[in-house]
Amino acid sequence: MVRDGIVLGHRISERGIEVDKAKIEVMTNLQPPKTVKDIRSFLGHAGFYRRFIKYFSHIARPLTRLLCKDINFEFTKECHKAFTKINDALVSAPVVQRPNWELPFEIMCDASADAVGAVLGQRRDKKLHVIYYASRTLDEAQCKYATTEKELLAIVFAFEKFQSYLVGSKVIVHSDHAALRYLLSKQDAKTRFLRWILLLQEFDLEIKNRRGADNGVADHLSRMRVEENLPLDVLAFLHGFRTSFMHLLHSFSIH
Repeated sequence: MVRDGIVLGHRISERGIEVDKAKIEVMTNLQPPKTVKDIRSFLGHAGFYRRFIKYFSHIARPLTRLLCKDINFEFTKECHKAFTKINDALVSAPVVQRPNWELPFEIMCDASADAVGAVLGQRRDKKLHVIYYASRTLDEAQCKYATTEKELLAIVFAFEKFQSYLVGSKVIVHSDHAALRYLLSKQDAKTRFLRWILLLQEFDLEIKNRRGADNGVADHLSRMRVEENLPLDVLAFLHGFRTSFMHLLHSFSIH
């Protein structure tokens, strides 16, 4: 009797299987670039999936012209049309695909001064497809973290956001490997570091080092300002409750 519903993260209806809008909301709400830096970041993201976008270079030409020297930045109707067409391609097939539970999941994550971003995907025929886009603005305290701590926070954010997909599956994380080494080698680890370690220990993960220049997708997402739907104090309470519960379970397993 249900004509429409969400099953395993996808919307099922008489129209067939469609991507759940919540997974691509970050990209569908993306505002047009306002600076050359924004253009470069967007094209870095889109360029990663250019093999899936037919005539990508031709479509992106109005945007790439804005990157030339001695060119006044003027975001014309042609630029807006190119931006919209590329962005539509990034939130639809073949870039976005359904999860295959027999394949390992891959996460690309990154952090900027005031936000973190992550992409959940799977590699098929050596091509990485998107399953979920995510981004979140850092609160005032998190903005004061050191760069390495923000990279760690981006990894933790990704695992908390994509947890329903990752539990019991092999996970490959593309991020700053030095950040994880820093976390595991801390002798006087802070309480939040211990919480992060406990969270990551729940998963079968492999870290692969990826330079920022090679991580354009997550770098672009980490520069968006996306506020959480819940107030930060509520989110902090829920996260603290979950962490305390994990500590309790961990103490039982030790004894």
